[in-house]
Amino acid sequence: MRLRGGAATAAMLMSAVAVVAVAGCDGQGVGGGLGPGSASGSGPKAGGGAALTAAGSLTVKGRAPKTGYERDRFGAAWADTDSNGCDTRDDILKRDLKEVRFTGGDCKVSYGVLESDPYSGKDVTYRRGASKVDIDHIVALSDAWQTGAKYWDAGKRIALANDPLNLLAVDASTNRSKGDGDTATWLPPNKAYRCTYVAAQVAVKKKYGLWVTAAEKSAMQKVLTSCPGQKLPTGGNPTKAPERFHAG
Repeated sequence: MRLRGGAATAAMLMSAVAVVAVAGCDGQGVGGGLGPGSASGSGPKAGGGAALTAAGSLTVKGRAPKTGYERDRFGAAWADTDSNGCDTRDDILKRDLKEVRFTGGDCKVSYGVLESDPYSGKDVTYRRGASKVDIDHIVALSDAWQTGAKYWDAGKRIALANDPLNLLAVDASTNRSKGDGDTATWLPPNKAYRCTYVAAQVAVKKKYGLWVTAAEKSAMQKVLTSCPGQKLPTGGNPTKAPERFHAG
């Protein structure tokens, strides 16, 4: 049946909307996801607003003193806050490595390959006990301490330290050059990953209500201006750990 007048126009508009919806349905920006395994169910997803817009919304304040910072203020390392029976480090190794092998069950990762390392761009082999792979806190814990976390209760600090949104398997030697640097003082040598990395820092700071320094915000915006379509990662764990976990 031939459509006439207004009916034909409406049909054409509906067709155009359908095309736009299909073209935009993947939800991925430039370098969407965080690490090599981020497409898995446990990894963070790209979504929400653009990372550049989110960076602009972050509160700017001066860095608080590092006085009082200790790693144990964020709880025991790699606590199983999601109660899946595996510690957080092994969860991230399983998420981000390929060719994964286990020791005694399906928790303790004994071997895997980081293809390719987000920070350096090279392939890195993981072997338990002689690891060349670190699990990096994308927003370093001491940086978090100085930008709001020192005022939190223990449950929120423990949550941040074990949140998959803030964790990434990376080359150990490259990661050691980062220290507790923020975007203003350190970026991955692998330039192709910088937009994804900065978007992740923005996502973590926004999720937990951490502030940024003026220099940090400027550096974030400078990187993300080069990739204005970069999506903001989402997901991870709740922002408060279960009551059974305690921090020093």
